[in-house]
This record gives sequence, structure tokens and C-alpha cells, in this order.
Amino acid sequence: QVQLVESGGGLAQAGGSLRLSCVASGRTSSSQTMAWFRQATGKERDFVAAISWSGGSYYYADSVKGRFAISRDNAKNTAYLQMNSLTPEDTATYYCAAAPDWFSLKYGSRINSYPYWGQGTQVTVSS
Repeated sequence: QVQLVESGGGLAQAGGSLRLSCVASGRTSSSQTMAWFRQATGKERDFVAAISWSGGSYYYADSVKGRFAISRDNAKNTAYLQMNSLTPEDTATYYCAAAPDWFSLKYGSRINSYPYWGQGTQVTVSS
């Protein structure tokens, strides 16, 4: 089992930045892929970004390319999501997820590819 705890959410103005963190504990070897998803009120949970164990492979949803950056520090069992140029459309609860395998974008963007989830952290962007 892997436990995930997100932090770093809050209120930001449009054009601003936030950095989310996700700390993994437990069987961290099962977190080969770490990913971020988000869910706005009344909408489905959407893929944001994913990163491999080494950090050398990653991909993003088109909606955040060029603005968000995913990274990880395995020594700290932590994944990060640096969010820049925020817009009100980025307002959502952001969830960290982990999986024991590395996926291509086709599978890594799917919710059911990830057995481990955090509780979420709220990000609100004001205009």
C-alpha cells in the first residue's frame, strides 16, 4: 500500500503561481508513476501530468502544457506540480495518484490506471 498526502493548494490570482507537493509513504516502490489529476466542481476528474520514477519521462494534458511542470524527488518520496500562469479555469481540487508501473500517455491519463490516491488539495484562482 502507498499513502499519498497532498499540500500546497490555496488561493492565487490569475497569472500567479502555486506549487503542489505530494508525499508518498508506505510501499513507495509501488509509486513508479506519480501523477496529478484535477476535478472542478460538478465535473469529471481530469488528467494533468505524470512522471516516471527516474523523472526522465513525463507528459501533460494539453490544457497545462507550457504552464505546469511535474517533478519528483525520490529521496524525499515527493512529487511536485509547479503551476504557473494560472487562470480561473485551473480552479479545482488537485489529486495526487501513484501506480506501480510506468504507462504511456494513453494509459497514464486514465483514472483507473492508478490504485493509489491522495485526499486532494484545493486550488482556487481568482480573476
